[in-house]
Amino acid sequence: MTEILAHLTLAFGILGNIVSFMVFLAPIPTFYKVYKKKSTEGFQSAPYVVGLFSAMLWIYYAFLKSNVLLLITINSVGCFIETMYICFFLFYAPKKARMESLKLIVLLIVVGFGLIVAMTQFLASGVTRGVIVGWICLVFSLCVFVAPLGVLRQVIKTKSVEYMPILLSVALTLSAVMWFFYGLLLGDFNIAIPNVLGFIFGIIQMILYLIYKNQKPVTHGKALEPESKKYSIREMEEEEIPEIKDHQTVDVVKFKENGHDATRVAIEPQAHPNMPNHIIEVTA
Repeated sequence: MTEILAHLTLAFGILGNIVSFMVFLAPIPTFYKVYKKKSTEGFQSAPYVVGLFSAMLWIYYAFLKSNVLLLITINSVGCFIETMYICFFLFYAPKKARMESLKLIVLLIVVGFGLIVAMTQFLASGVTRGVIVGWICLVFSLCVFVAPLGVLRQVIKTKSVEYMPILLSVALTLSAVMWFFYGLLLGDFNIAIPNVLGFIFGIIQMILYLIYKNQKPVTHGKALEPESKKYSIREMEEEEIPEIKDHQTVDVVKFKENGHDATRVAIEPQAHPNMPNHIIEVTA
């Protein structure tokens, strides 16, 4: 039985590494756009800095534990990839964005991670040190998984999934499943518990995607209509616009003249190109 559990743990750890590696590679299309345009435009470096901080935190935790080699391997790869993303971003970012990114790096990576390592090394020892770092990892992971709530609120409000990358959501959900079972089989709830939340949010995102993928986007509480529907048939009847036949093109222009609302309709016949255009003016 113990041997079976060991094989299952190894299997889920390897699958977790594979899926997490795919998640780390997900931003490549974004950076390809940055490379082509030679500018980061409106992209932010925060997700990559947070990703680097998270990977470093889990590596530190893994070194304090035993039998979590697969946790070290994937997060080492993650540190390398996230560092490359950050360097790439800093190279193409404008001066203001570059300075903001450097401040975030110093605050989170240098100060934040440095304080965690220093305090746990000098103020704790042995098993206690691992427990403290484990709780820090757990809380931080929960905060990372709660972050997509903003995207979910936007999807519900706008009834649009334009800004929800469904493939990334699926990959993150699979990753959460793999690491949950890996942590559960190891008996390490600092690994398992945050991934429960990650799985739940992943399922919610996919459900919302299925609900709203064919919905019309909503702006200010009204569904967006095509430009061609700006003037409905009823509105044209109320304006007493005469029926136009023979496939003629009608341009409707509303304006104010001498304090009165007026509608001017320009008729451009197509069947008889030699006939002059007509202007019909209806004054309210």
